[in-house]
Amino acid sequence: MKVLLLYFLIVNSLTFLIAGYDKYLAIKNKSRISENTLFTMALIGGSVGLLLAMILFRHKTSKTSFIVKFLIIILLQILALFLKLTNKI
Repeated sequence: MKVLLLYFLIVNSLTFLIAGYDKYLAIKNKSRISENTLFTMALIGGSVGLLLAMILFRHKTSKTSFIVKFLIIILLQILALFLKLTNKI
């Protein structure tokens, strides 16, 4: 259990930092981090970090397609957690 908590702490922290760095790059009009990278980070457990970065940095909050894809990832994670807790998977 401690390993899992450490994993989520690291992944969410890294996702938060990557999203913050992408916002910095956007402000400086430089080459950006791909959305697929951000989605991958969220999918492997960094959803909370990405959500916090979106709120704190106001990053990707006006891009509807990004928000919809991010919500799909969150819903899939909630579904997976529900199925795991009910011993369906």
